[in-house]
Amino acid sequence: MAETIRVLHVLGGVGLGGAESRIMDLYRQMDRDEIQFDFLVHSRDPQGRRPEFYEEEIRELGGHIYVLPKFRVYNYFAYRKAVRDFFRKHHEFRVVQGHMTSTAGIYLPIASKSGVPLTVAHSRNAGVVKGPKGAATRFFRRNLVRKADRCFACSALAGEDVFGAKAMEQGRVKIIHNAIDAGRFTYDKRKRELIRAELGLKEELVLGHVGRFDWQKNHPYLIAVFDSLCKSGQDVALLLLGEGPHREEIREKCRQLGIGEKVRFLGNQKRPEDYYQAMDIFLLPSFYEGLPGVLVEAQAAGLRCFVSDTVTREAKITDLVTYLSIEQPAQVWADQIRKAACYEREDTYQTVKNAGFDVRTQADGYRLFYQKGDTSKL
Repeated sequence: MAETIRVLHVLGGVGLGGAESRIMDLYRQMDRDEIQFDFLVHSRDPQGRRPEFYEEEIRELGGHIYVLPKFRVYNYFAYRKAVRDFFRKHHEFRVVQGHMTSTAGIYLPIASKSGVPLTVAHSRNAGVVKGPKGAATRFFRRNLVRKADRCFACSALAGEDVFGAKAMEQGRVKIIHNAIDAGRFTYDKRKRELIRAELGLKEELVLGHVGRFDWQKNHPYLIAVFDSLCKSGQDVALLLLGEGPHREEIREKCRQLGIGEKVRFLGNQKRPEDYYQAMDIFLLPSFYEGLPGVLVEAQAAGLRCFVSDTVTREAKITDLVTYLSIEQPAQVWADQIRKAACYEREDTYQTVKNAGFDVRTQADGYRLFYQKGDTSKL
């Protein structure tokens, strides 16, 4: 029997996020006697770190989770030493796939020099936060295209943002769209009625959003759109899935606007597909995205989607998506939503699969890549 191929995925953590969810979707499709995933994550306090959302499942699937100190710029040399020490101890990985591109220029060359046969820099986003942190990220990403054996990106925008326009023009970046387990999200009328009953929802028009409560996702604008709908007299409710540093701030804003009772803060959910069923309209007014898996999920659930025009067009795989500017008043979004509120929900599974966004199909390509370094099926 051939030795199991071990693939190390480098991330900030294994909480419930877009990149993490897509990697877990892929992980579940692997024959783990053949290919096994491990995870290298980062923490401010490696010794006192608390378990994260996917941690238990990873261990159940046979994966290991290793922890490095979080990179803080001022600890550059200590971080490099921690990375070197790690790869001196661990020689079992055939592939190191770095989804945390802010420091991939540090850990991927070290992995390569330590004997890892194949290193991958994988761009999962198409922007950085404002201020010194974003500037530092761009600085440490310089020339990343030269520091990895392969460069992947979830979209053309994500590829250009991380690796540069020249690398994209030269074909040095492989675009691999974020695939989902599409069958989990297929519209199910019976499940819709069940979840809406559990949430106490009746005839309301239900808007929804799935995402971390941070600056990138632009929750204040989303709430302004919802508030405009409320003020128009529309019978509406809003479902917000996710956690994050600004959650309580957004909850307080809803209270101040007098719409707190109409907004459900549902936190992280192990079965988000159930809540997509309960929604009627999906909102994504992000400042930037790489290729948002949640938008693919929403389309797989047959939902009408209203999305910021800064989000890559590669995420539009059905006619359900409408792009709008977040520079416009929130009322413009509200008006468009009202006009689109009545539509027939349909099964979009085959459309999603045919567009290459079903993880079961993509997993075959990844198996070939992990085994032979061949990207022809990706």
